[in-house]
Amino acid sequence: MGFVKEEKVTRLIRAIKTVFFLITLLISFLFFSAPVLLAVADTILPSALLSASLSSSPFLSPQTLTSHFRDYDFRYSLIDIPLVSILRSLLIICVYSCCDGPKLSRGPYLWVATMSSVVSLVYVSLKAPFVFGGADGGRGYAKSTEVALFVCSFVLAVGHVAVAYRTSCRERKKLLVYKIDIEAVSPSSLPPPVIVPCC
Repeated sequence: MGFVKEEKVTRLIRAIKTVFFLITLLISFLFFSAPVLLAVADTILPSALLSASLSSSPFLSPQTLTSHFRDYDFRYSLIDIPLVSILRSLLIICVYSCCDGPKLSRGPYLWVATMSSVVSLVYVSLKAPFVFGGADGGRGYAKSTEVALFVCSFVLAVGHVAVAYRTSCRERKKLLVYKIDIEAVSPSSLPPPVIVPCC
């Protein structure tokens, strides 16, 4: 009886260790894949929110896109918000994929992510007063999705800067550790050879 109980406890501990390992592995994967995952989210979420805000057609068909581009007005149209997010994500992910360790630590990736996010934030901030300036009580559902669209664009832009900064710090620490390891085994750090005089 005691052996069966001990075996159950061992299995339970093993299962808890396995779950903890899988959760740690997932968190590590999400942490190191954050730039790519954020770019994918920045591409998909604003487009999905724009589709939800269109009460006439729930999906962005080519005809719908053509009509929106034809009737585009900076004060009222929302088609440019997903386009800004897509262009921002493409630019950031292209620079990220072209950079190696030193460039990720203090190079174009952080600069491009920050500048593109700031420009998109300024654009969305200038557009928001025109979109939400008028009082229109008959568009309650559309208004909520439009607010979600703007908030999503804001949050993802800030997220790009935060992820780029964290990635830069991580790569800087890697380079520092690598530099310390190289200096530890470099010839200049080795003690001078001892010359034993011949008798």
